[in-house]
Amino acid sequence: MGSGRVTQPADAVQRYVAQFEAFAANGAGAAPAWLRERRAAAVARFAELGFPTTRQEDWRFTSVAPLVDTAFVPAAPGRDDGAGVARAGAGRLVFVNGRFSAEHSALTGLPAGVRAGSLAAALQGDEAALVEEHLARHAPFAESAFTALNTAFLRDGAFVHLSRGAVLREPLHLIFRSAPGHSPAVTHARVLLIAEEEARATVVEHYVGDDATYWTNQVTELVVGDGARVELLRLQQEGAGAYHVASLHTNQGRDSELRIHLLAFGAELARHDITNVLDGPGAELLLNGLYLLGGRQHADHHTVIDHAQPDCRSHEYFNGVLDDHARGVFNGRIIVRPGAQRTDSKQTNHNLVLSEDARADSQPQLEIYADDVKCTHGATLGPLDPKELFYLQSRGIAPAEARALLVYGFGAEILGRLQHAGLRDRLEAMLHERLATGRAADVAWLR
Repeated sequence: MGSGRVTQPADAVQRYVAQFEAFAANGAGAAPAWLRERRAAAVARFAELGFPTTRQEDWRFTSVAPLVDTAFVPAAPGRDDGAGVARAGAGRLVFVNGRFSAEHSALTGLPAGVRAGSLAAALQGDEAALVEEHLARHAPFAESAFTALNTAFLRDGAFVHLSRGAVLREPLHLIFRSAPGHSPAVTHARVLLIAEEEARATVVEHYVGDDATYWTNQVTELVVGDGARVELLRLQQEGAGAYHVASLHTNQGRDSELRIHLLAFGAELARHDITNVLDGPGAELLLNGLYLLGGRQHADHHTVIDHAQPDCRSHEYFNGVLDDHARGVFNGRIIVRPGAQRTDSKQTNHNLVLSEDARADSQPQLEIYADDVKCTHGATLGPLDPKELFYLQSRGIAPAEARALLVYGFGAEILGRLQHAGLRDRLEAMLHERLATGRAADVAWLR
């Protein structure tokens, strides 16, 4: 992990400030003035914040020393051979090192009212005003060094816009592939997804890469308008030597429905911050997560569900499977604002710890400032139930197969909440293969 040399955090911060200065001096694409201003404000805030340390409460279980100690360089625009990249549903948008790859992207008959493509192109097109209204507005960089760094280097990414009443009946796949080359490289990946009133869509974000040392620093902003219905599947299958830091910020309007499924299977170190604001009465959120870790993998999920309006519902389910020396961290915070009466919120975190050396840390939190609410939270951790293992073995099932079946059932509980049957079937098959072979399937699961 890292270079083996301990770098002073101030030196690491200055390294990225210098990279930004070179980025800005080289034009950084044909960016409008407002974006240049946001970039400059973001890098200034990053320089003030610096990298988080384990002395900070939100980071006390997760050290980012490998990111500080490794001299990452900006990932160059890469070429992709297309291996394993498949077309499915409404099509795919492929991004290599954060840059749009027209060569391997394919959209198949998007319906009227749906625009999908390169964020860099949208910045220059007829939807530039819409991008300006939302980009870097829902993912504030004032308190997050990683979001600030991503915003400072914001150049390209995925842009998806569904106008009022538009319906995307088949999934749209956004594939982000890291191809770092010979030097450890960092990619600042970005997604802006806007679903206006009464729109319908299923979108997949899929992050993959080889086993080299690289860092994906990613931010997604998702706006769900009044009465809109969106299902977002986020699958992280980065390589064994990768670091993955991500931030997802969502904002929901009146009577909207958002279903989010977060699957973390890859990377040596992964951190995901999720902030959901239910900003319209009657909004409903399902936040559904599964992390499957082995070796010395470390995955940290920090979630905030902010009930800002009355009559909203949120249900959060995170399951973790930890083997070998892996460590899983879950911190779930539910906020009920003053006036957000008749809130209905439930949060659970369950962990299967399959090794004496594995570890799970769980911190559920409730902050309630209204008096007519129904809120619950709970967390469990422990090994597989020996009675269930004995039952399966008594029916002639070998011990290893019995163990895999029980773990599969634990994970399938999360996958079963996907509404899109085709995605659910593919993911269940991928989970079965992972448990049977010990290998993660590649992006060909989209076929």
